Amino acid sequence: MNKQWWNETVFYQIYIPSFRDGNQDGIGDFKGITEKLSHLEELGVKGVWLTPFYPSPKIDNGYDISDYTAVDPQYGTMEDFECFIQEAKKRDIKVIIDIVINHTSTNHEWFQESKSSISSSKRDWYIWKDKPNNWESYFGGSAWEYDETTKQYYYHSFAKEQADLNWSNSEVKREIYKMLEFWLGKGVDGFRLDVINNLTVELNFEDNPYDSQEEQLHSYDKDQEGLDAVLSDLVTHIKSINSDVLLVGEISSDDLDFISHYAQDGLFDLTFNFNIGSLEKLDLSVFFSELNKMNEFYIGEKIPTLFFGSHDLKRSWDRLAANHLNTYKMLLTFLLLAKGVPFIYFGEEFGMRNSVPEKLSDFRDVQGLNAYYDAISKGKSESEALKKAQRNTRDGGRTPMSWDDEQESDKQYWIKKSEDNPFKMVIMDFYKKMIKIRADLDLGSSDYNLFETAKGSLVFQRKNIRVYLHFGEKMRTFPCSTKYFHVLSETGDVIIENDQIKLSSYSSVVIKLNERE
Repeated sequence: MNKQWWNETVFYQIYIPSFRDGNQDGIGDFKGITEKLSHLEELGVKGVWLTPFYPSPKIDNGYDISDYTAVDPQYGTMEDFECFIQEAKKRDIKVIIDIVINHTSTNHEWFQESKSSISSSKRDWYIWKDKPNNWESYFGGSAWEYDETTKQYYYHSFAKEQADLNWSNSEVKREIYKMLEFWLGKGVDGFRLDVINNLTVELNFEDNPYDSQEEQLHSYDKDQEGLDAVLSDLVTHIKSINSDVLLVGEISSDDLDFISHYAQDGLFDLTFNFNIGSLEKLDLSVFFSELNKMNEFYIGEKIPTLFFGSHDLKRSWDRLAANHLNTYKMLLTFLLLAKGVPFIYFGEEFGMRNSVPEKLSDFRDVQGLNAYYDAISKGKSESEALKKAQRNTRDGGRTPMSWDDEQESDKQYWIKKSEDNPFKMVIMDFYKKMIKIRADLDLGSSDYNLFETAKGSLVFQRKNIRVYLHFGEKMRTFPCSTKYFHVLSETGDVIIENDQIKLSSYSSVVIKLNERE
């Protein structure tokens, strides 16, 4: 198996406006990130994933890009970005950037030119139709928006301010390639490509079907014929410039067959699998079932990604660990020692809590706001609409980090902070310990030798370490000759005696196996 640098790397996702404010205006920026590179170095991470930092109206928190080759002034200057890259390299920290090539902001000059006239040279850079079909936006409502100027509809798979690019147009492809080359020239080490399997649509524009719950199935607006060829061309082009560039695909699907399909030779190095990370709560039957599926699909050189948090999810401390320290420690033990490339979401190393907006003016996320106005339009009361918005918003996982060296009274934060976790430093120390174990043992992309999911327990072995995670309510006993191992880490109540390992409820142990005499 090829030893790629990303297989050996623990990544750290930074949601820029919430990470660190370096100029005291209440919004995170590149100066702030650069200030805290020492924190990442101390933690032990070797890769950073930056969310979009390009100029944007921020209808979708920066995923609606209005200029692909600039830095949004609220995050700093291009010089600030370049300084950050240089300082990261000094610490041997790789940087991948989030880029959206499925759509642009309707404020982008390309779209403004496209909508200016039906005869515009860029008209075909986007998808226009005289009449809409039934396709729905992933954010709710129709995926088609009427343009009064040219009397046609344009397609947007997300918010109406995010117009989808037409990837059957060769000029679009050429301009996107030039943009990616620009950032490679700035020293980035890879790209996380947002909703990349939405890049092509069925060009006859057949209506999408519905399931038994009257939910629309996105049968004709993603994963379409010809997509592999488009993606293969993109990957080949980038890898011809630098074969060491990491390409991560975000796949808008929960089908592991689809997700793993895009992680193969000629396509992406890694693909995001949300099936575990996006669980609403820690349901062991679903968790274990998904792990078993992953073990089947990700074989050989296919390596899964592992994460429990992102800018799209509620905080894992509340959502999965239910505010329970041992559960949280066990989840991060899995995250950092199981087979896969781990992604830590900023603040998870402090056990950051979810923060729910209490009134409409506190909401920033388009999904929460759309849910609110949709409920109001259907006659729901103010309180009912607010509750729906709270269920749907992603704001809770995007609140600012609380740093110990900040004077909070001097700041006006862009969104309300969450309260500090009382176990903040305990969790931080545990993260450092697990990341060090992973690095010291050079686990990388090594396979599972043992994988057990039964009676509330997950047990796996990689190289010469074995991990026992017991989420069950009753004590569990495992046979293991004590003279052939030593303990690397324990969580909860663990008894090791008489060649047995006994784990009480919500306990775990990591052991290193020795050579048998």
